[in-house]
Amino acid sequence: MSAHPPQRAARAEPSRALTTTGVVAVLRAPDADRYLPVARTLAGAGVLAIELTLTTPGTIRVLPELIRALPGEAEVGVGTVLTPDDARAALEAGAAFLVTPNSNRSVIEVAAAAGTPVYPGAFTPTEVASNWAAGAAAVKLFPAATAGPEYIEHLHGPFPGIPLVPSGGIGIADIPDWIRAGAIAVSLGGPLIGDAFRGGDPAQLKLRARAALAAVEAGRSRP
Repeated sequence: MSAHPPQRAARAEPSRALTTTGVVAVLRAPDADRYLPVARTLAGAGVLAIELTLTTPGTIRVLPELIRALPGEAEVGVGTVLTPDDARAALEAGAAFLVTPNSNRSVIEVAAAAGTPVYPGAFTPTEVASNWAAGAAAVKLFPAATAGPEYIEHLHGPFPGIPLVPSGGIGIADIPDWIRAGAIAVSLGGPLIGDAFRGGDPAQLKLRARAALAAVEAGRSRP
């Protein structure tokens, strides 16, 4: 009698906040206690997919409280996930999605087994295909600015069904080109967050957030 191969968990879909708004806000703060006012401003402006990074001390500690403090439609995930232990800790704390900077099958499998979307980083065609085969909900193209929007068009030739989220070096003015090239969303750090963690004006952060969302709509509305 032959043994049946193990069944991989069903692939999770990209989060609703990511697909509807088209923006993931990447928060790298000096300390996790500074997250809340910035995250509230972003969510209030309509940026609902918020990525907290494990390079910020205390991220896992504050994650449950932050989730409770934000509007229900906001989705808070954890990025810079490098190990399966990181992934499990983030999931136990309530992360809505996981993001990695690299291709790491073991991290993808932890998220997929939990039914949680994971967006692993990739750059080469082999990495993109491998991440997708492992169970990624979408693949983060990183560092995206190194290649430019036309790279997504090239990747979608052989991989038309793999959703891509470019990250790294993307400015707000660049967003429409990435969306028109086929990205389902863009990942924004410094160009969106600016000086918000250094005492910057929350009103200016809100303006940048709304400009990013408008840029996504501009990309979606023009072929």
